[in-house]
Amino acid sequence: MSALAAPAEEPACLGVERSLTGKRWRQRGGADLVGLAIAQRLAIPEIVGRIMAARGVPLDGVDRHLSPTLRDWLPNPGSLRDMDRAAARLADAIARRETVAVFGDYDVDGATASALLRRFLAALGVPVLIYIPDRRIEGYGPNAPALKRLKEQGASLVVTVDCGTLAHEALGEAAAAGIEVIVLDHHAAEPALPPAVAVVNPNRLDDDSGMGALCAVGVTFLTLVALARALRERGHAGEIPDLLQFLDLVALGTVCDVVPLTGLNRAFVAQGLKIMAQRRRAGLVALADGASVSERLDAYHLGYVLGPRVNAGGRVGRSDLGARLLATDDPEEARRLAAELERLNDERRAIEAQVLQQTIAQVEAAGAGAVVVAHDEAWHQGVLGIVAGRLKERFNRAACVVSWDGGIGRGSGRSVAGIDLGAAIIAARQAGLLMAGGGHPMAAGFTVARDRLAAFAAFLEARIGGQMTGRRLVPELGLDGVLQCGACTTDLCRTLAALGPFGTGNAEPRFALPLVRVAKADVVGNGHVRCFVTPLGGGGRLKAIAFRALETPLGPALLQAGGAALHLAGHLRADTWQGRDDVQLMIDDGAPAQG
Repeated sequence: MSALAAPAEEPACLGVERSLTGKRWRQRGGADLVGLAIAQRLAIPEIVGRIMAARGVPLDGVDRHLSPTLRDWLPNPGSLRDMDRAAARLADAIARRETVAVFGDYDVDGATASALLRRFLAALGVPVLIYIPDRRIEGYGPNAPALKRLKEQGASLVVTVDCGTLAHEALGEAAAAGIEVIVLDHHAAEPALPPAVAVVNPNRLDDDSGMGALCAVGVTFLTLVALARALRERGHAGEIPDLLQFLDLVALGTVCDVVPLTGLNRAFVAQGLKIMAQRRRAGLVALADGASVSERLDAYHLGYVLGPRVNAGGRVGRSDLGARLLATDDPEEARRLAAELERLNDERRAIEAQVLQQTIAQVEAAGAGAVVVAHDEAWHQGVLGIVAGRLKERFNRAACVVSWDGGIGRGSGRSVAGIDLGAAIIAARQAGLLMAGGGHPMAAGFTVARDRLAAFAAFLEARIGGQMTGRRLVPELGLDGVLQCGACTTDLCRTLAALGPFGTGNAEPRFALPLVRVAKADVVGNGHVRCFVTPLGGGGRLKAIAFRALETPLGPALLQAGGAALHLAGHLRADTWQGRDDVQLMIDDGAPAQG
């Protein structure tokens, strides 16, 4: 939503230089002629064609964009470095019925990748152990004691998913202990790789596959495609599982890891949502039912409803709960695990709200440079990444949040578009300012000694400030056009929905509604504002809701509008509650109408 922007050349949309949430409204650019050609070809409203053009969809790529399939986008898995080596070693493990251990990260990407690998291997008769480290005690990535315990439990091969690329020490000790390891990861790498049978990571410096936008579960899926091919070439006697049935897991991890929903990732999510609609995965059904989601799941539900619940165990409870939920086929166990995750997610929200309030107060008191860095003794490590993301949105800067345990701080960071935070964290570690650290452009984690925090913060300020030379921080809200209330129809809503799945790289269309008044408003749920808006000149009304609006000036402004003219901005969504066939505006922002 917010972005690093060059000094504005175009006028702000509707003249909104500073909205109620402090943002400048910007009309998203696009090739108007291409947009018109797309609209004419598809016989759709011109504004929808412009939306596709603004997202970089060429005229000859419209069909692949609207109907993304694996047939069109799936690459040769062997194009990734070490992929054939990884597939061969896994095929050996299957042939010898070795016990395989999966060492996963504690986030949704790690949980989905762990469950995917376990399901595929178990279907082939391979005993599989899943190990997810404790965030607070063990931290991120593989550690030697855990790897050695897995060997003691009978594992002759360990596969790390969503971690391992920078685990030189742990994998070195594992190799010395006779433990074979395959790394399946996507995080930023260094020239030197850890000792392993294979390191499959499209973000290796020597990997030229062009698959760097994949998350770990996407890499894992491609590994299983390569493994299935290797098994067929070896004349495997048994049935090989159909990988398409696992695309619901791939979709969940892809959306929740906030990777670009373009190309192969878009196909993963589009096809995975179709699998999810069949309600075959006991864990996902239990999560959706527990969250009272009755409509067909889309990318929004994955990112904002199911994902946080899967994550809750790794944040404030047992780190393996999410992977266990996604790996089970027992409906009763799934309901029990989903209920526990629901409870933990409620606890996480309460902790997050408290920590966020404290971090905002600290940053506002100290002032913000190019980077926001907040730290404290008492903050729960499980919410640091979420809070960093909130700070990033509020201050429109890369943000890092650190929690101290004695003299050691564990931190998490989130970045804005155009700033590679993962590379900055790795550079800081290489400069001796961090004990550990890594990540990718939009997110990173690190460990820092207390006496190095100031130097680390100064390093980030200099490096990221340098990347901003000639640019200025402008909180912006991207808009795809201006609509009147009467244009917000169910037909337009259905046409827009066909452009999904929405996410990073394919933002959900957002529109400005000019010169409206709030006819009625009240508070519902946990700080949400529900209202009806009408054009200033009359003529119909539109149902609208602003989620968590009481946390910002937007909520009070809607409640106290008193008939004053406003410009509103938001998304259009179908309103199917209790069988309705209507449209609702999901309000993201607003501004007083001048004049």
